[in-house]
Parts: sequence; structure tokens; C-alpha cells
Amino acid sequence: MAMNEGLVSSPATVAYFGDSTAANARAVVTVLLVAVAWVMTAAVVSLRSTDVGTDTHIYAWVFLAMRNGVVDTRFEPGFVALTRVSSLLGMSVVGYQATLFSVLLGGAVVAARKYFNYLGSQREFLTFLCAVLVFLFVSPMFVNASINAVRQGLAAPLVFAALLAFHRRQWRSFVVLGALASSLHYSSLIYLGFAPVLLLRLRTQRLVAAIGFLAYCSGLSMLVVRAAAPAVYTAVMSYSSGAVYRAGVRLDFAVFSLFWYLLPFLASRLVREPFDERIKQSAAVYMTMVLPFLAVGWGNYSNRYLLVPWVAASFIVAAMACHSRLPALRHPLLLRLALIPAAGVFCYYVLHMVLI
Repeated sequence: MAMNEGLVSSPATVAYFGDSTAANARAVVTVLLVAVAWVMTAAVVSLRSTDVGTDTHIYAWVFLAMRNGVVDTRFEPGFVALTRVSSLLGMSVVGYQATLFSVLLGGAVVAARKYFNYLGSQREFLTFLCAVLVFLFVSPMFVNASINAVRQGLAAPLVFAALLAFHRRQWRSFVVLGALASSLHYSSLIYLGFAPVLLLRLRTQRLVAAIGFLAYCSGLSMLVVRAAAPAVYTAVMSYSSGAVYRAGVRLDFAVFSLFWYLLPFLASRLVREPFDERIKQSAAVYMTMVLPFLAVGWGNYSNRYLLVPWVAASFIVAAMACHSRLPALRHPLLLRLALIPAAGVFCYYVLHMVLI
């Protein structure tokens, strides 16, 4: 499958975007809208109390303690380096939390660019980026990545970008992005470990997904892991053993995850060619990230295995909107103007702790 690395030049494309002056004006306005959305969302995230978010108070303590030297923590080296640099720069806790969120958005930009190239999109990248941010901001899972599971949240878009690179056989990009994601949260290695599934034929990938889904829903995957790898079973079940979050098979999580995999296929007629096929192919990357949940997602806090794919789902929905057959849905002005209301929704979610 040949994909363009940038914009495809054609008379129709030139006619659609207009002259360079108009394109530059649109770019400036779009950057300003993105900046306003960033200020809105970063302000709410950074000004939150250290009681908001599972480990926020721990991150704040480590950040402050690092002003006197490196602190021995269980955190990953990339996250430690980011915290250390922020601390040495004399930031306040508010500034540190704003930095972490900005790095998260930066990772989203990297993943958006990678996905944009993967699709061979004919849209302006800034239009595509606005669509991605809109659907990220309205996702409660992205809120979770921003204020709750912060380290895994930082890694999430980079894992998606790494697997997109693997799917296109871009090995160097896969290694670099995968290493960066893993340096922020070790769980990234679990998703990257399933990357070879993307080397299989499409029909085989679907068979793997179907078997994994049925094995999880029936409880077979739990029985197999308990019998074949008791140490893994014990480790999964002992995670936050005193948690009140319901363990066991979560059919609601499984069905919800399957829906986002099936959506590009169910709604393919609403997406223009050839992007309908390319988006369906990218669904294999999403399902690859769901496989760890299907394997061991019966322990405590099983939703932690789904943060990465559910964040990636926003990118897929954004691609479907950007390349929709419905002119109103894919209109550049709509996608840009939707950014500020979407940022408002995100702020509401954070202030009211709306999480999945």
C-alpha cells in the first residue's frame, strides 16, 4: 500500500485550498485557535488540586524534592528526566503540571502527524490536527490520561504513533517512538510486544481479534493464564489488591472496545475513497493495542490496559470526520471552530472529574 508523506498536489486540491495568501491566513488563524484551546485546557489541568488524580500528590512531592537532588523513585527514566528538568528550572507545581499536559499534547501532535502521513491525507495538516484535538478533548479517557494515569497518558499517543510506524515497516521510527513511550511508562512495552500481529494478513489479524475477544468474554483467557503462567496471573491479580474497582471479566469494556474497532467498517460508506480502506487498515493498529486487555484484562483496574487504545480511538474518529462524504462534517471551518467548544467540554470534564 503506497501512501503519500504529505499533501497530494492536484488542480482540485489547489482549487479547494485557494492561493497561498489565503492558506497562510488560515494557518495563522488555526494556530491561534489551537493556542487558545491549549491555554484553556492547560490552565484547568495545571491549577487542579494535588488531590485530583490518583498520583498527582506523589508527582508533586517528587517534583519538589528533586530541587535538592535526584529522588529514588519507581518512575521511568524519561518521566524522571522530565520532572528533574522542570524542577531545576524553578517551576511551581502549577507550572510542572502545565508542562506535563503540554508534553501530552505534543505527543498527540506527533501521533496526528504520523497518522496523517499514514492515511496519505489530502487535507491541510492543521485541519486534521484540529479534528484530532476536538475528539480527544471530548473523550473522558483523554481526561484520565491528563490528570489520573498521567505517565501512561504521556506515553499513549507515542505508542499509537510507534505502531503506525511498525505497520508501515518504518523500523527506525518504530524503535525511536517506542523507546520514548517506554521511557515514560513501562506498560508501553506490552502494546509494542504485540506489534508482530501487524505483520499478519488482514484476515488472520481479524481471526486473532475474534479469538481474543471470545476467549476473554468466556473467561478462557483467565483460565489459560492461571494454568500456563501462574506468576503472571498472580501479578495481575495482586495489582492494588485492596481496590474497590471490580475485577473479573468486564463485558462492558470488551464490547465498548470492540465497537471502536468495528466502527470504520460499519461506517465505511460514509468515508470517501481511498481513505475508507486506509482507516479500516489502521483499525488493525487499534485492535493490536486492545489485545493486552483481552489477554489479562480481568484483574483489578483492568481499564488501565485500555487507556492507550481508547485514546487512539479519537484519532480514528477524527480521520473519519475529516474524510467524510458529508461536506458539512468535513468542512475545515467547522473542524476549526469546534476546537474551542471541545476544549470547554474538556474543562468541564476535569472540573467535575468525568473519567472512564
